[in-house]
Amino acid sequence: MSDHSSYPFTNKLIGETSPYLLQHAHNPVNWYPWGDEALTLAKTLQKPILVSIGYSACHWCHVMEKESFEHEPTATIMNSHFINIKIDREERPDLDHIYMDAVQAMTGSGGWPLNVFLTPEGKPFYGGTYFPPQKAYNRPSWQDVLMGVSEAFNNRRHEIDAQAENLTEHIIQSNSFGFSSDHEGVIFSDTMTADIVSAIMKTADPDWGGFGKAPKFPQTQIIKFLLRNYHETQNEAALRQGLLSLDKMIDGGIYDQVGGGFARYSTDAEWLVPHFEKMLYDNALLITVMAEAYQVTGKDRYRDAIRETIGFLEAEMLSEEGGFFSALDADSEGEEGKFYVWDQQEVEDLLGDDAPLFCQFYDITAEGNWEGKNILWIRKGIAEFSKTAGIPTGELQRLLQEGKQKLLQQRNKRTRPQLDDKVILGWNALANTALCHAFAATGHLPYKELAVRNMDFLLEKFKDGNGGYFHTYKNNRSKYPAFLDDYAFLIQALIQLQEITGNREYLLTAMEIANYVLNNFEETGTGYFFYTHKDQEDVIVRKKEVYDGAVPSGNSVMAYNLYQLSNYFGKDDLKDRALRIIKSLLNAIIKYPVSFGNWACLLQEIVYGTKEIAVVGKDPENIYDQVLGLYIPHKIIMCSTEANNQFPLLSDKKGGGSVKIYLCRDYTCLQPVSDFDDFKALLAKNKPE
Repeated sequence: MSDHSSYPFTNKLIGETSPYLLQHAHNPVNWYPWGDEALTLAKTLQKPILVSIGYSACHWCHVMEKESFEHEPTATIMNSHFINIKIDREERPDLDHIYMDAVQAMTGSGGWPLNVFLTPEGKPFYGGTYFPPQKAYNRPSWQDVLMGVSEAFNNRRHEIDAQAENLTEHIIQSNSFGFSSDHEGVIFSDTMTADIVSAIMKTADPDWGGFGKAPKFPQTQIIKFLLRNYHETQNEAALRQGLLSLDKMIDGGIYDQVGGGFARYSTDAEWLVPHFEKMLYDNALLITVMAEAYQVTGKDRYRDAIRETIGFLEAEMLSEEGGFFSALDADSEGEEGKFYVWDQQEVEDLLGDDAPLFCQFYDITAEGNWEGKNILWIRKGIAEFSKTAGIPTGELQRLLQEGKQKLLQQRNKRTRPQLDDKVILGWNALANTALCHAFAATGHLPYKELAVRNMDFLLEKFKDGNGGYFHTYKNNRSKYPAFLDDYAFLIQALIQLQEITGNREYLLTAMEIANYVLNNFEETGTGYFFYTHKDQEDVIVRKKEVYDGAVPSGNSVMAYNLYQLSNYFGKDDLKDRALRIIKSLLNAIIKYPVSFGNWACLLQEIVYGTKEIAVVGKDPENIYDQVLGLYIPHKIIMCSTEANNQFPLLSDKKGGGSVKIYLCRDYTCLQPVSDFDDFKALLAKNKPE
């Protein structure tokens, strides 16, 4: 146990494992974690609850802590008038969703830190995001907000209760979608996918890639949709925009040119200035889509970016047990981005004679390209730059590689940003899926080995002993019942891991977990899934999330999982469930695909159909890995030494002899071939017209 006597204050967060909550454990605010103790106390004392939600890599959360939560006079007001609860949004995304909805309904916008005031019964009545210590930015000061809320609660309680009831009713109403049945006669067609492409292109930036204006987020699901659309339709514009978006990110400051890995988003349209925190989920989703880009194009830049990004995850985010940590902070030594930026002089001292070319390539100047410092980014590609500079491409690549190594060694001596070292089930599953895609695309065996090791860890450490799973893990403790996203992403990862290993146990586990989700998360009457387990009691409403945001929604991933499992196991009822929920969202997906990117990917597979591939015979692994390397985004694939009647794709396919590759649709197979080139020819012949 560490000694806390050197701190003047210690509150109830000291017993938590979340790095974000522990950051606040020595605030003078009498913080509680969310739980029975705080909620019961609020009811007993009839005090309003202040819930403050953030996460460890959140810059403005740190700012508000320094300005207000470490300020004793402010803390005195908070402690006198409120029961104060701190929540890590990554530990309790269910509560974050509910109270974010409330604040967005009240103010029209949201973000973190999220500060929301609740009645003693847990119902929201007022809130906002960041509040400054003095009135500024058209925002009242935090102390004014506290005193105003307290006065209203004590003197106009009936108004507060009415507002809380109205807001809670609004949240419940906005959650009651999906019961319409006017979609029964829907016929899926390629007109729908063409309309989705048109809608996406209206938001696309043709110069700098990405979608919409600054700030720009990676939007990986949309890029994936465009790559797959090109594969099915040969639409060059879709391919161009998808690859442009990836290229500009890989060249940009959002990508860590020195150490690999991507920051969460770019504050500008050109991808130069990131918000410097690095999240596990972004890097996982970007690896996945870069793997598809590599399969489409064969371009080394995607393979190299995959290698560097996985290298970053292994170096900085991987635990000894095989789990991936959650995030790296944007700040170090109290400054955003300080760990990542450079002075020209520092680079010149490190690189000597190589510095001028290196600085020119990465846009490093004496005046800097951001707040007097330099963020490394690439203005001109290697081929173009080497031509202009009159230096052979190979020599330039060597010079840049050696320079980056020297900068990395120097950077490793700096004070590092804080690591959020909790392990989240769903985000790890996304990383697992990314490793599977990376192995399939590149054939690099360590990616597969790491995926297997990581899955072993997840299946061992996160099980709750009752058929379910936990959401987070740290210090050998698993906590909080898993949410829909955790289960959906885990099923998806198990399906992908079966694809690259041929180990059918992963499919059986995926099916087992899918049944658990159907029994404990499905909404009767609509087929949608609630975010929380049916037995969870500390939320005022069980939310249903359908928008694909920074990560795809649990509902869209679950729909995709059911669709794939129905193909693997021959269970039409699972496909019917998937089709039912996608049909009820169809208009929204077609009109607003940027908010429904993963749904759009599923819709595209439904339109163009799923290829069923079986590789059966003696020692099938070598030819199987070759098949995995091909870009066949809409497929199920299995590998076996013999027939297996448990899976329709493997039944009646005799093994034992030389390897045969089967290409099937609806379990009706073409004449099998034994040669990889013959299989490629078979695929080419069976492309959509």
